[in-house]
Amino acid sequence: MAWLSLWKCFSSLHLRALKTVTLFPTTMSGLHASKFLRYQKMWFFSSTTSAAVLLDTLKQLSDNKAAALLMLTKSVDFVKDAHEEMEQAVEECDPYCGLLNDSEDDNHSNEDVLGFPSNRDLYWSEEDQELIIPCLALVRSSKACLKKIRILVAENGKKDQVAQLDDIVDISDEISPSVDDLALSIYPPMCHLTVRINSAKLVSVLRKALEITKASHVTPQPEDSWIPLLINAVDHCMNRIKELTQSEI
Repeated sequence: MAWLSLWKCFSSLHLRALKTVTLFPTTMSGLHASKFLRYQKMWFFSSTTSAAVLLDTLKQLSDNKAAALLMLTKSVDFVKDAHEEMEQAVEECDPYCGLLNDSEDDNHSNEDVLGFPSNRDLYWSEEDQELIIPCLALVRSSKACLKKIRILVAENGKKDQVAQLDDIVDISDEISPSVDDLALSIYPPMCHLTVRINSAKLVSVLRKALEITKASHVTPQPEDSWIPLLINAVDHCMNRIKELTQSEI
């Protein structure tokens, strides 16, 4: 069963690399090319490198628990990278860049050029920046969720509980792609409705992952666990995102 889980992990990593490359031409509108290229290269090389390392690890694993821990570690790394990239983008953001140097004539000529990006297409508005805050918090919660699940599997996971381990890994593997979608949707020009939709999808996956983990053998005392606290944190982020995007409904 470990070999089957490892093959699923290998396939997932390559699908992520392919998805990253194909996203490049369709997400360029209104986004600084250098930042987006760095973001895409990070995911592509991280994915392909992880896949190569996975092949070297195949012979070293002898049980499904080890395979599950490997895949959970990869998911943690992906979400950690996405969170760091989002934070870096926010830190580098200058919403007033280019505004002070544009003359009225330049602005008028730019408006006459089809497809020429306006400042709103290149930088975040105050409303955008306010919405980013709970989005970052939601991604942090996603990272915490995966880390906690990995710890539970490491401490309490049983090799003979193959079906439950696979269920945990399968749902956890959906967290990172959902984080990817949310991360890409916060870049300018930001569509608040898209951010709301992607946030809701991520919250749905997180809640399901936490519920599956709570009901499994890796959580011996569900009533005393950290899971309810994380669910509350995730719901708080989503409620704030709903408040900030209510006008888009």
